[in-house]
Amino acid sequence: MSIINVKDLSKTFKKPVREEGLRGMVKALFSRKYDEVRAVDGISFDIEEGEIVGYIGANGAGKSTTIKMMCGILHPTGGSVTVGGLDFEKNRQKINKQMGVVFGQKTQLWWDIPLIETFKILKSIYEVSDEDYEERFNYLCDLLDMRPFLTQTVRSLSLGQRMRADFAAALIHSPKIVYLDEPTIGLDVLVKDKIRGAIKELNKKYNITVILTTHDMKDIEELCNRIIIIDKGKILYDGSLANIKYRFGNTKTVFIPSNVSLDEGELKERFGSIELEDQGERWALKFSQSDVDLDDMLLYLINTYHIKDFKIEDISIEDITKQLYEKH
Repeated sequence: MSIINVKDLSKTFKKPVREEGLRGMVKALFSRKYDEVRAVDGISFDIEEGEIVGYIGANGAGKSTTIKMMCGILHPTGGSVTVGGLDFEKNRQKINKQMGVVFGQKTQLWWDIPLIETFKILKSIYEVSDEDYEERFNYLCDLLDMRPFLTQTVRSLSLGQRMRADFAAALIHSPKIVYLDEPTIGLDVLVKDKIRGAIKELNKKYNITVILTTHDMKDIEELCNRIIIIDKGKILYDGSLANIKYRFGNTKTVFIPSNVSLDEGELKERFGSIELEDQGERWALKFSQSDVDLDDMLLYLINTYHIKDFKIEDISIEDITKQLYEKH
């Protein structure tokens, strides 16, 4: 059953255009010109109840703008968003009670009061009963290990502590839908793992629907079965993670210091379809694991060139988006 329906959604912003210098400033006072920027361009999709969907793309692709329209923060230029069959225009308050939102670069917590007081304020705002509040509050405290810093002011929390608290604040009223916009940005590995684990457990325990935007491929791989890739306001891909990994996810890049004298001809003769790029301070050796065995490649490089320093990277979200865009 679809809980979110997005149909022909678009958002256009007007960007002021001003000529240079004093003359341009004066002219702008009397006759202002605008360029139109189409941040989201007629997208449509449905999200089923209980799904964890990765909504991804490069910076400026239109991800956050879409999320803000789905949350009711921004009004669409065209199209519509319905949540549980309800339209924002007539049912904003009812819909908002069904949603929780985390923006990785902005906090919804009150900066100068103890964290526990923030949760009490949210309890009143969302009209959560005492019984439901105690159950959810204690569950989230244990799940996210928040008890050690509940009495601290928000401004005194570390980034990892604040993000765990923001995540809990978005869930204190038992929403059916949670929007997570870059929830793990800037966090260390341990905190990222804790938040990912919490998302999976909450989805399993309460069947919460999660819409996740992120640049961290590990977030996507660990949490999402379905991804939607957007670029320049248009959807490039909407489907399973397994399919996109089959098409692009097997690509690996091995980075090697530039002082190693690699023989491109010999490498291609031995391994076939590889790409070798000179990036100045390092070589980038790119290949698909469907064609080349990573272990064989590394063993050959170590034995032949006596390489002691190398780095391995998976294909990035930006690279996948670029490849998809080039095919459209």
